[in-house]
Amino acid sequence: MNTLTLRYEVPGDDFTRAGEASSDVKRKLKQLGYNPDAIRKVAIAMYEGEINMVIHAGGGEAVVDVDPKQVQIVLRDHGPGIPDVEKAMQEGWSTAPDNVRNLGFGAGMGLPNMKKYTDELRIDTKVGEGTTLFMKVYA
Repeated sequence: MNTLTLRYEVPGDDFTRAGEASSDVKRKLKQLGYNPDAIRKVAIAMYEGEINMVIHAGGGEAVVDVDPKQVQIVLRDHGPGIPDVEKAMQEGWSTAPDNVRNLGFGAGMGLPNMKKYTDELRIDTKVGEGTTLFMKVYA
């Protein structure tokens, strides 16, 4: 298998469509016969990233590169950026507004779960310009 590149637009402020990209990636990885544990990790990490883009950034884009050895996920938004990455990595810390929390989102587990379920995570963020997450899951 050569590298397969998948691209998705993540809609902003639309919780009904949040998770469509991660579900599609999960389905495609299953069709390719990818390692089930790696599929689970990719689906969880990518879903968390999608939800964060919907809650905090008004959406964004996801680019997923799949090859036999790894899945690389790049999530890019043009939201407000993350002022304190160290604090944002703490379980339970969240800046989600009450209306989002009332929907069952914004529990402060997004970035910690992305770290937990990936083999590599890099966060590039600039306040006022947006955030790009680079994640890798090895097969």
